[in-house]
Amino acid sequence: MLDYVVIGGAQAGLSMAYHLQKQNKKFIVIDGEKEVGASWLNRWDSLKLFTPTEYNHLPGLKFRAPKNHYPTKFEVANYFKSYVKKYDIPIQLNTLVTSVRKNKKTFIIEYKDGFIESKNVIVATGPFHIPYTPPCHTKASQEILQIHSNYYKNADQLQEGDALVVGGGDSGYQILNEISKDSTRTVYFSGDTTVKSLPQQFLGKTLWWWFTITGFLNYNKYSWIGKKINSSTQPVIGTDVKGILSRENVIPVGRTKDASDQKIIFENQKVSTIKNIIWATGYRPNFSWIEGLELDANNYPKNYRGISNIKGLYFMGLPWMYTRGSATLGGVSKDADFLANYINSKN
Repeated sequence: MLDYVVIGGAQAGLSMAYHLQKQNKKFIVIDGEKEVGASWLNRWDSLKLFTPTEYNHLPGLKFRAPKNHYPTKFEVANYFKSYVKKYDIPIQLNTLVTSVRKNKKTFIIEYKDGFIESKNVIVATGPFHIPYTPPCHTKASQEILQIHSNYYKNADQLQEGDALVVGGGDSGYQILNEISKDSTRTVYFSGDTTVKSLPQQFLGKTLWWWFTITGFLNYNKYSWIGKKINSSTQPVIGTDVKGILSRENVIPVGRTKDASDQKIIFENQKVSTIKNIIWATGYRPNFSWIEGLELDANNYPKNYRGISNIKGLYFMGLPWMYTRGSATLGGVSKDADFLANYINSKN
């Protein structure tokens, strides 16, 4: 019988594992991937954090890289591996959980090859679950290569010919930037062209330094200013939006409305030359595998700072679980510290 099972072996799960180890709890971290750090390694090759080294530390271990360095996905994965090794965190890979249910006093965590029983469960699977692609993608010709940003690695995956990037967040603009550097390829862009972009450096300081000094990252979602930030369109960080959109081979086309074989239909025009579509259209949460869980209007678990409606079931790493930084590498530590103190006080 375990005291805790932590589901998810990325930053949220490892942060909680650190505290459980310090509290001498009997626990295990389980993860569906084949190696530690896979959730980052699976992203596109050129991905870099928009937070510099000094704001990416998990509890107890500094991220070893020069100050003001923006780590690659490979550096993040290696940091996780060193974290697991340093604290001798018990982790079981290739374990994709299919259901969690509570009996009278214990939880049954089922996966393909068996089950684990535990007194408590901490779900740290992060905010990115099911890649979302608009329904109209099924109407496009099979000759068009379609790929969600979750599976995009680099421009070598693309066919020759025009491309379309759909989605105006950080991922959309970073991928648009990468594939439009090939000036021989016309790249259509379907997303918000009015989104604000913030530089990574301002007046000799990193953006994250300014966020920290002004307290921007500490506003909680229950405060007036936190609600205001949460409801507003988030800026793109570290990517020159205006510069990318000004390239001669980048053509903004407004919202993607429909598709019909070779023809992609936008707000402003119809295009029949597109050979590749990258859908940077985000994700949908999936917590249907947890029995008895109450969800909010956005289908995320109802909770207060990770404490759910089910006694003994907790969450880490949800977007805006308490502050804007709750789902980030550098911001998860504060939530982990709070939750660790809470659960320790209950035992």
